[in-house]
Order: sequence, then C-alpha cells, then structure tokens
Amino acid sequence: MSETTPKTASPFSIDWRCRPTWRTASYNTLWCLIGCSIGDMGTILYFQLTGIAWPVWAIMGLAIINGLLTSIALETILLARQMALKAAFHTAIGMSLISMVSMELAMNIVDVLVTGGARLTLWVLPLMSLAGFITPLPYNYWRLKALGKACH
Repeated sequence: MSETTPKTASPFSIDWRCRPTWRTASYNTLWCLIGCSIGDMGTILYFQLTGIAWPVWAIMGLAIINGLLTSIALETILLARQMALKAAFHTAIGMSLISMVSMELAMNIVDVLVTGGARLTLWVLPLMSLAGFITPLPYNYWRLKALGKACH
C-alpha cells in the first residue's frame, strides 16, 4: 500500500467512550424500539386477547414482521419532515435490518423465557423493552462511528 492510499479504520480503533455518539445512537435506537414495539407487542396482544391458538413460533414470527413494518413506517414519517416522502421511505427501508432484527429477536426471546409463551404482562414489558434497546445499541454506535450512518 502506498503512503497516499488512505487506510480503512478498524472497528477496534473507534473511541467507544464518545458520549455524543452514544447519545445519538441511543436516540436512534429508542425511535427504532418505539416503532418495533408497536407492531411486535400489538401482534402478541392481539393473539393474547382473541385467544387464537397459533403456535408460539408463528405468533413471534408474525410479531417480528409486524415490528419491522411499523418501525419502517415510523422512520418514514420522521424522515419525511427532513426530505421528500419517497426519499424518506427509501432511507427507512435501507436502514440497518441487523439492528431491527436483533431488537425484535431480543424482545421476543425475553418474552418467551419470562412468560413461557407469547404473552404480555406488565412485568415483562420493561424487560422486553430493555433487551430490545440494549441489544442493537453497540451496533448502532459502531455504525455511526465507523460508517457515519444514522437514521436521524
């Protein structure tokens, strides 16, 4: 490599103590959590209240899909304040599925482990939300630092 060729920063060379980036990553993760929770928990609650007898894996799979869709919808609405609707939608679609899927999986795994199924209770909601927030947060931080990409 010549001296004029720029070096690609290693993910390990990132200053993981940068408070402004943690703040931004936390803000972005919170909005994603709100969007994902609407679809995810709404789906679980629907099956819980209606008593429709689907296997837990099917309810959780549908909850993940609905969580992803509502997160994309919320992000589109938020981004549409800054750009054209079509561009906002494309940006929301292009956001990190790794972050959203890891959030959804963490929330649903906690729900199944704590309640034994696809059930919402007042005491599982904070645990699901905490797991859903913490799981993608380091990735979202890295994404901001290494790639300069954020939702907002």
